[in-house]
Amino acid sequence: MHRRHPEIDPQSLSETDEQRQLRTVLRDFFTEASGPEDVRKHLATPRGYDEPLWARLAGEIGVHGLAVPEEYGGSGFTFAELAVALEESGRALCCAPLLPTVALAAHALLYSGDRTACERYLPRIADGTLTATVAGFDAAEPDGSDERVRSVKPGVTAEQGGSGWLLRGQADFVVDGAGADLILVRARTPAGPRLFACEPTPDTSRRTPRRVLDETRRQALVEFRGAPATTVGTAEDAEDTVSATLDTGRAALAAEQVGGSGHALDATVEFAAQRHQFGRPIGSFQAVKHRLADVLVALEAARSASAYATACSAARAMSSPSAVASPQLPVAACAAAVVCSETFRLATAEYVQLHGGIGFTWEHPAHLYVRRARSSEALFGTADRHRARLAELIGLAVRSAA
Repeated sequence: MHRRHPEIDPQSLSETDEQRQLRTVLRDFFTEASGPEDVRKHLATPRGYDEPLWARLAGEIGVHGLAVPEEYGGSGFTFAELAVALEESGRALCCAPLLPTVALAAHALLYSGDRTACERYLPRIADGTLTATVAGFDAAEPDGSDERVRSVKPGVTAEQGGSGWLLRGQADFVVDGAGADLILVRARTPAGPRLFACEPTPDTSRRTPRRVLDETRRQALVEFRGAPATTVGTAEDAEDTVSATLDTGRAALAAEQVGGSGHALDATVEFAAQRHQFGRPIGSFQAVKHRLADVLVALEAARSASAYATACSAARAMSSPSAVASPQLPVAACAAAVVCSETFRLATAEYVQLHGGIGFTWEHPAHLYVRRARSSEALFGTADRHRARLAELIGLAVRSAA
C-alpha cells in the first residue's frame, strides 16, 4: 500500500513579503560588502573567504540559522528563506561556505533526527562559529544505469576502537574540506553504511586542497587516519538521510545558479545599453536583443524549477525525520539541477560574448562566473546523470535487454 503524499501548495511557489524584504536586505549587504570585485581579495585570505563578512552574515542578518529550528538556536524559518539567501550569495559570487555548512551539513543533522548531534552542532552553525561540510555522500548515489547498482569507489570505513569509532580512508573533492571545523561522513561499517560526525585534527586527518576550476568554492582531499568520530542518527535511516541531503543540496545549488544567472543577465543588459557602435547602443541591435531575450526566457524557466525544488525541500525539512520522504523532492531537485545548470551556462556565455573584448580579460569578473557555472554543473552529478535518475524516478527509464 502506497502512502499518499500531500501536494505542494501553489502559494509556496510565490515569494512572500518577508522573503522580499530579506532579499532587499541581502542584496544591499552584498553590494556594500562583497561584490564580484572583492572576490580576488577574499580568495587571498587563509580560509579563502572574508571571515568578518561570515560573522556579519550570521550575527547581523542571521542567515546561518534561517532554516534551523529555534530549539537549536536558529530562527525557525524554512528552506524557502534560506534559498533567498543562497540566491543572493550566488548573485554576488560569495566565497563563504554557505552551501556546505547551512545547506548540506545542517540539513543532514536535521534529517538524521539525532537530537544529541543537533544540540551539539546546530547552535554553533547558526551563530557562525562552526563551519561544516559532508564527505562520502556521493558514494551512496546510483550510477545512473540501474537503480539497484551503486557506484563502487574507494571511500571511508569506520571501525570500533577502544574509545569509540575511528574513521579510515579518504573522500575526494570535499567542498570546503580543507577548512571545515566539522565533517559529516558517510562511512562503511561491518553492519552497513552509517553517518558519522568528525571534528578533524592534523594528527588524525590529512586535508589536501585540490586545484579546481572554481577557486571561489574550494575542495579538498580528506584522508582519515584513525580519526575519532561519533555516530549520527541510526543505521536504518543513514541512506535516506544522505539521499535527502543531496537533493536539498541540489535545490540549494539551483538557487545559487539562478542568482548567478540573474547577475550575468543584468550586467550584460546594462553594458548593452551603455556600449555604442555606429552611433547607437548595441542593445538596440536586433541580434543582441534576441540573445538577451533567450537568456531571459531561460532564466524564468530556471526560476520556476528552482522555486519548485525549494518548496519541496522546505516541505521535506518540516516533516518528521522518520517520515517517508515525498517523491516530489528527488524529481524536483533533478529537474532544477538540469534546468538551472543549463541556464547558468548560457547566461555566463553571453555575459562574456556580449561584453566584447573586455569580457575575455582576467580583470573583468565574467570569467569568475563562467568558472562557477562550469564547476556547479558537476558538483552533485552531471546533467546526463540527473536526466537518467529523473527517468528512473518517473518510470521512463529504458532497461537494456538481458
